[in-house]
Amino acid sequence: MDKKTFGIGILSLTAAMLFLANFMPIKTVQAADAVKERDFTIVTSRITAGGEALYICDNRTGMMAVFTWEAAARQIRLRDLKPIVDMFHN
Repeated sequence: MDKKTFGIGILSLTAAMLFLANFMPIKTVQAADAVKERDFTIVTSRITAGGEALYICDNRTGMMAVFTWEAAARQIRLRDLKPIVDMFHN
């Protein structure tokens, strides 16, 4: 076996592996995860306007911030920052 045949064999094997990798199922990203630490609680969720939001609660001060992803601007935007009690009043 010469170098040329060996190289072609390795490249063919790599191409076959990459071809098969394209058909492997990929786990999609899903919202509704929660992380609770000592001072903060962080939750992701879908919003009615479309897209997803990140809720960050500061357990010491009682404040909650809501961030959303703006796909067009490719930025994270602060939507609201209020005490947690005020977030749930109508």
